[in-house]
Amino acid sequence: MSIQNKVALVVGAQGIIGRHLIEHLAALGDWDVIGLSRRGGASAGRVRHIVVDLLDREDCRKKLGSLSGITHVFYAAYQDRPTWAELVPPNLAMLVNVVDAVEPIAPGLQHISLMQGYKVYGAHLGPFKTPAREADPPHMPPEFNVDQQAFLEARQEGKAWRWSAIRPSVVCGFALGVPMNLAMVIAVHAAMSKELGLPLRFPGKPAAYDRLIEMTDARLLAQATVWAATSERCQNQAFNINNGDMFRWSEMWPKIARMFDLEVAPPLPMPLADVMADKEPLWNAMIEKYGLARHPYKDVSSWRFGDAVFSWDYDVLADGSKARRLGFHEHVETEAMFRGIFEDLRRRRIIPSSPARRP
Repeated sequence: MSIQNKVALVVGAQGIIGRHLIEHLAALGDWDVIGLSRRGGASAGRVRHIVVDLLDREDCRKKLGSLSGITHVFYAAYQDRPTWAELVPPNLAMLVNVVDAVEPIAPGLQHISLMQGYKVYGAHLGPFKTPAREADPPHMPPEFNVDQQAFLEARQEGKAWRWSAIRPSVVCGFALGVPMNLAMVIAVHAAMSKELGLPLRFPGKPAAYDRLIEMTDARLLAQATVWAATSERCQNQAFNINNGDMFRWSEMWPKIARMFDLEVAPPLPMPLADVMADKEPLWNAMIEKYGLARHPYKDVSSWRFGDAVFSWDYDVLADGSKARRLGFHEHVETEAMFRGIFEDLRRRRIIPSSPARRP
């Protein structure tokens, strides 16, 4: 591959963000794409996958040392840990290992894109200033998003390549076996509620039902990420990327229930990590009953993440106008996003097909 080509290295290729980035880049038609992950993937056309342990510095050097044609790095890898303080060492180390392996051997490197999130603003810790803006100061460390950006800023000084930091809200799209997958949480919860003859209940904190929140469609995020990485006006900056609308679960939850032909019952705090822990037999029975794809229960379960999102009893919003001012004008209606994801899960036979709608 010539360094004149656009060659994307997508790090974290099997996550929600990485999968959609690869699909978007492949659809553009003028990119060669290399996906990195621990699980690998099926190579096809101009897309190929490499299995690598990002925490293993030597494995990164060995697997990436021949990829001299890379022009753009899209970093979307993530390692989950029990506490937010424990997230720092592995997530910083993975980014450092990738940059250390790629930068010396890729003379045509133009851009490194870093995927962040509202953790930069302290959204995971409690009520924070809203709408959050890119220029807001960081909170007291430790915080891996901030450390990763500081590393890139320092590393880029005096170099020809540039960086961008992309900050989505809760990202929704298709992926299996990932720790942060809210759409899957809702879909499996709703499908099991229907199977048990139960109405759909919001399982989070009572006050969270009426707070303002926003989402980021993974397809929209992919478009914005590539835009920021290839636009001269966006170099060495951070951008909040969200769907462009906001909602309250009290309005959205009944709409989601109708997508599954379910009634809605009043919210009831139910930690999903607890109440769904014994549901694997039910899931396996549903696979047999409805002829679903045989995905293990652990691959369709992100209950701890669902509990975290549904516990936000404060507004979770960021100002996305900076990206619009610089030229990115795409937006997604969140209700339509959920409907589209659920329909996609049905097509993939992840959840049962919806029955005929009642008049």
